[in-house]
Amino acid sequence: MSHALPAAQFAALSSQPTLPLLAIVAVRFAVAVTKWDVRRKTRRHLRNMPPYLLNDIGLDAYTASTEAAKPFWQA
Repeated sequence: MSHALPAAQFAALSSQPTLPLLAIVAVRFAVAVTKWDVRRKTRRHLRNMPPYLLNDIGLDAYTASTEAAKPFWQA
C-alpha cells in the first residue's frame, strides 16, 4: 500500500512559487514515482483480469496484454 499523497496534491505543492529549487525537484520526483507506482499496479491487475472482466471494461485480451506488457515508466 502506498502512503504517498495523490499526484494532484503534489502538483499543487510544486506550483507554489515560494518553494526552494531542491523542494521543487523533490516534489516532481515524488509525482513521477507516484505515477509509476499507479501504472505498475494497474498493469499488474490488468494482466491478471479474467476475460469476462476485460469484456466489462471494453478490452479484448490482446489489447489488455499489450498494455500490461508495457514498462511502468511508459505512458
